[in-house]
Amino acid sequence: MYDENEPNDESQAQRSTDPAVRAKDKSDELRMAAELFAIFEGCRKFDAQILPGFDPQLAREVQQTIGKLEKSKAPDSPILPEASIADATKLLNLPTDRDLSTNDYHVQRRPGEVMIARWLAGEQVGTFYQRLQAHFDAALDGFKEDQRQAHEWKHDQNEKAYLAALDTIEVRMPERYLRDSIRQHNLFVLSTQTADEINIAYLSDYVMGVSADEIVGSQSAPPADPTETDLAWFFKLFSLRALIDNKEHMCFFAYLQKTDDSFDW
Repeated sequence: MYDENEPNDESQAQRSTDPAVRAKDKSDELRMAAELFAIFEGCRKFDAQILPGFDPQLAREVQQTIGKLEKSKAPDSPILPEASIADATKLLNLPTDRDLSTNDYHVQRRPGEVMIARWLAGEQVGTFYQRLQAHFDAALDGFKEDQRQAHEWKHDQNEKAYLAALDTIEVRMPERYLRDSIRQHNLFVLSTQTADEINIAYLSDYVMGVSADEIVGSQSAPPADPTETDLAWFFKLFSLRALIDNKEHMCFFAYLQKTDDSFDW
């Protein structure tokens, strides 16, 4: 969930050889994938709707507030400072204050640019954490089985050590999301995930179970026989969560922008 610096050449070399580091890197990869699924599977699993009529001015206000909150926190911590709590509370309360549905995906789009906001509250938050853990556990178990079938018979000591390191991985996703700390200490937490390129068809078809044009609009949707460039979008995801009046709240905000410069802004 947290942004991480790109490894230098030396650390990248270590990642390719050190079994423990390889296992941790894979765990981080699976964790971020689990997060993506838990946030964007609503249409497939929970009758969420894609609502394209998100007010442009309100969408920009959400974007600006999220950006302001991101700048306010320390680079090495997702916990927001006291001075940012009022803005974060206002953002989390938008569904009530502006009559916006929770669970659904509120979409504002222009050619080559998309903003998606989704709010969860109360029991919806608990369900999210259950799904987050289930996605991670299933992905990790499947990967470990694939690796055993691919490498166990080779009797390669490095691969054996890698398999052993994978077996030690245990991630409690609510703990990673600081859920207990949020509830016990009334913390406001904002974390991010960034991809220079995400395959829009993967996000729409595979994760969300909808067509790409429902997300980005017909003008920006990839053609029937797309190239890699047609499918590539910059993607940044924000997760804001807190306890307000003894009720858990979440706001997910995603910003997507076409990676090429073919659109006339």
